Amino acid sequence: MRISLFVPPLAADPLGGGHAYDRRLLAALRAAGHAADAVAVTDAQAAWDALAPDAVPVIDGMCLPAFAPLLPVLGERRAVGLLHHAAPVFHLPPEAREDARAAQRRLLRALPRVVATSAATEKKLVEAFGVAPARIAVVAPGADDLARSTGSGGPGCALLSVGALVPRKGHDVLLRALARLFDLDWHLTIAGDERRDPETVGALAALAAEPGLAGRVTFAGAPDPATLETLWRGADVFALATRWEATGAAITEALRRGLPVAVTEWGGAAAMVPPEAGVVAPLDDADQLSKALRRLIFDVPLRRDIADAAWQAGQHLPSWAAQANAFATAIA
Repeated sequence: MRISLFVPPLAADPLGGGHAYDRRLLAALRAAGHAADAVAVTDAQAAWDALAPDAVPVIDGMCLPAFAPLLPVLGERRAVGLLHHAAPVFHLPPEAREDARAAQRRLLRALPRVVATSAATEKKLVEAFGVAPARIAVVAPGADDLARSTGSGGPGCALLSVGALVPRKGHDVLLRALARLFDLDWHLTIAGDERRDPETVGALAALAAEPGLAGRVTFAGAPDPATLETLWRGADVFALATRWEATGAAITEALRRGLPVAVTEWGGAAAMVPPEAGVVAPLDDADQLSKALRRLIFDVPLRRDIADAAWQAGQHLPSWAAQANAFATAIA
């Protein structure tokens, strides 16, 4: 099968779940023998006109509004929408978001097929955008074969959070939760793109300088793959207080690496994290997250047991090869 995946011409965040999903999916599709390519969209009409006659057009939701003028022909070519978020307009300036959402709503109702990357996104597509359930297939991220994290070796606890420095990722909640644990020995590293929201970056830096946090938080930016691998290998706990996730790719990776997971309850978090493999606190609840983290940081034997459970859970996650096959079947 020939597949053309239309993606936005963004300076891709190498840690962003949606961008990572697209890259890994294309690689797995190619490995399975499909002719799959990414097409960066700067001009939707030009990109569409260059589409090979035998290609299945798949449009990433982040650039879907740009195809609004092509609405009549999308159905004729059996175009597929690939949705990481139900309304992925975070990259647009606020004044442009409502028009983009309206355009997306029209497109989603007209597209013959839609692939959602999580059950939570599928639910929003049905409830908020009126997409018929029969037209939606869910293809969650696959999991790579990854080495198990060896941990920091102590004496303290090394926490890792992976996600862009934007409000949606809830790093402020995580910092407030950890500020209450000033009596424990821990250090947090946040690996995430710092280019999207300078105001949030400044607010987080100010928060990290407050008592209880000063000197205990490292902002690593968007590290290169080798540096990120080192961070994963040396982590003892993965923590993410996100307010919403598209794919939960970082949580998938944490489980695959055998890291205890501490997250807040968004969309599908509770379903992703088995009770024995981590903790799930209520959304935006720094107090409950703090209490959960206290146990993970203080009780080393408990943390080891949870790490073993996370490792076992991670090994049962579907591979990218399996998910590429599921995707190809969904769009055939």
